[in-house]
Amino acid sequence: MEICIVGTGYVGLSASVGFASKGNSVTCVDIDKEKVEKINQGEPPIYEKGMEKLLNEALDQELLKATTDLETAVEKATIIFITVGTPMKEDGSIDLSKVKQAAEDVGKALKEKDDYTVVTVKSTVVPRTTRDEIIPILEKKSGKDAGKDFGVCMNPEFLREGKALSDFLDPDRIVIGELDEKSGKLLENLCKDFDSPILRMGLSSAEMVKYASNSFLANKISFINEIGNICKKLEIDVYEVAEAMGHDERISPRFLRAGAGYGGSCFPKDVRALIAKSKDISYEPELLESGVSLNEDQPLKMLELLKEHLGGLEGKTVGVLGLAFKPGTDDIRESPALDVVNVLLEENVEVKAYDPKAMDNFRERFPDVEYCDSAEEVLDSDAALILTDWGEFGDLDYSGKVIIDGRRLEKAEEEADVYEGICW
Repeated sequence: MEICIVGTGYVGLSASVGFASKGNSVTCVDIDKEKVEKINQGEPPIYEKGMEKLLNEALDQELLKATTDLETAVEKATIIFITVGTPMKEDGSIDLSKVKQAAEDVGKALKEKDDYTVVTVKSTVVPRTTRDEIIPILEKKSGKDAGKDFGVCMNPEFLREGKALSDFLDPDRIVIGELDEKSGKLLENLCKDFDSPILRMGLSSAEMVKYASNSFLANKISFINEIGNICKKLEIDVYEVAEAMGHDERISPRFLRAGAGYGGSCFPKDVRALIAKSKDISYEPELLESGVSLNEDQPLKMLELLKEHLGGLEGKTVGVLGLAFKPGTDDIRESPALDVVNVLLEENVEVKAYDPKAMDNFRERFPDVEYCDSAEEVLDSDAALILTDWGEFGDLDYSGKVIIDGRRLEKAEEEADVYEGICW
């Protein structure tokens, strides 16, 4: 099938490479010429495990190409995916400017096209966006009727950064929100190559599945962190508690690792967007707001422990192990390390940091931090904080060190001269 994918971020590039690996002909479109050139040269503009190999295989088989020419890509396509970003505004609500612009551009290109095409929104958008915002734009710019002259679907993504490509190729479920049966059936035919349940529903229901899923998982993390905070005061090991909880099939052990909290491009943004949407319809989402508040406060508890062990922070040298919001990615968006490092610098602390992937991105925000060539250098400090559980941190020698741990690294717990877990 001929596919056009608008946007080449984590979602767009994973979808492009993934669909191409299934034998489809994919054209991915981006306004960034440098990204387009990199993709065509087989160089992924993002770090994602396995991406470079599959990208080059798709290029060699001439099943994928990148371009800035949206009109030509739309003309050839049977299905168009909009995968551009929907960042968060300062008030927590969703910024639809990029997805609206993409809809305008796609609509203009559809105006000159005779073949029936399904426009699929894969960008994360709050419920009713496709119905009330995207379809009117497509109809106005194309001069055509949705559900008659062209189809519309909403196909949320459930990708984890660092595992986005594998998640795309082996999904837990595929959700198809459809304007009409013809639209949904065409998208379902494309997705039949994946070994996964396919669930078809309305457009707004599909949009809500994404937000409900991420909000639940984010709150599950906040929940176990709160249990951990209580356990610490009672001198109880929260990891023992979580392990026993996880054996209950209704609960499961996933997302029950107490620590410094969640970050990244999805959980913080999506939960806040759902909160903002709820307030727009005059509903106060108290549970969601409490979860966000707890998550924001959680990593700062490490600094309270640090002050206790160092007798204050001013003039001290503190090492930070891990800057990405989780291992396997270079993404620092909403990383717990951001607030922690910011406070340390405000307290006149000399900060030494190391991350195997995220230092370049972090340096743009904090140029005054000393970025080390190795994790070992970071440990040459008055104390060190563990904020990301990269595997290589398990090979370090922590003997004689003062460690405040946000990720429950067993070797540090066993070897450090002074060891304190954030909530255990």
